Amino acid sequence: MGYQYYEVITEQISKRPEKPCGDVTLTERDKNASVHILCDGVGSGIKANIAATMSVARLKELLQSGFTLRQAFANVVHTMEDARKKDLPCAFFTIARVLSDGVAVILNYDMPEALFVSKRYSTHLKSSTQTFNDGIVRETSCTLNKGEGILLFSDGITQAGMGKGLPYGWGIDAVNKFVSEQLRNGADLKSLPKLLLSEAKRKWKNQCEDDLTVSLIYCRKGRVVNIFTGPPVNPDDDERIVKQFLSNDGLKIVCGASTAKIVARVMKKELDFDPAFKSTIAPPNYEIEGLDLVTEGAVTLNQLYNVWGEGLEKLEKNSPVTDLHALLNVADKINLIIGKSQNPAGDDISFKQSGILKREKIIPLLVQKFREDGKIVSIEEV
Repeated sequence: MGYQYYEVITEQISKRPEKPCGDVTLTERDKNASVHILCDGVGSGIKANIAATMSVARLKELLQSGFTLRQAFANVVHTMEDARKKDLPCAFFTIARVLSDGVAVILNYDMPEALFVSKRYSTHLKSSTQTFNDGIVRETSCTLNKGEGILLFSDGITQAGMGKGLPYGWGIDAVNKFVSEQLRNGADLKSLPKLLLSEAKRKWKNQCEDDLTVSLIYCRKGRVVNIFTGPPVNPDDDERIVKQFLSNDGLKIVCGASTAKIVARVMKKELDFDPAFKSTIAPPNYEIEGLDLVTEGAVTLNQLYNVWGEGLEKLEKNSPVTDLHALLNVADKINLIIGKSQNPAGDDISFKQSGILKREKIIPLLVQKFREDGKIVSIEEV
């Protein structure tokens, strides 16, 4: 099946463009699942935004503290129902979690129902519904395969046009019909959030009476990059680890001259300098037939850290640092195999004088940056 990635595309319009949006979204990922939260603060402007932001933050905190999805959901529903009774800031929300194998669960608190979309059609997802004080809670499940997705909405979409020609608003059935028509006419799934927002705005006659948000969770083939850096502690493990590295799905990158020698030996390939190398500031890179990129180690990783986040147009052409940046920038998942053998060269005073951090210090800093950019990072130390 290969690695599946769940891309989230969100389109949003504030009720009043000059004021904060009362709808707030958050996406969190790890190696096991992707979680997307869409929260609609009651009211509009700053008050609604604060209520939604607090609810999202609370849900995130509970999930990170070890609460199950349902426990976190129930906890915040209880809090919101209590706030509702006391006329305190309140928000409604939908949480969707998709596991790495595509199994999805959607928990919905007083929000529009979710829609399942594929290349040619849209449909309601069957859900179990129960009332909770004054709120309505729904649970829905499905399985996503490549090319399929889930659409989530705030009620500014489903209530579009209310009082402006549509007594009860657009409604989820009509939204579903609109989406199916767009798909039958050849619309790409990724264009649906923008199309829905545009149509909802039209039904509001371009004067929205609520914040509008649409989120698409879209399943596609994931872009995987594997990096092997640093020799293993035990040389007897070299062959096993190299073969494991080569068997992984995705691009293969080696960072480090000593690591490259090990890989070349196990592969029974030549290790050569790249004849196209022209950089004036980056260390040289190498070539091993069958690998996507082979670079020097610590200096290259330090330079990558220093330029991460910069646009490729600003970086030096024909540089291994630029090539490494480009490949990792488009990756959804980064698998790191880190050899823990000590490199005596890292203790050279020239490294300290140049401000070059050792592998064991620079890699955690890079991992932090990758994760801040929403990438899933898997680490194996050998």
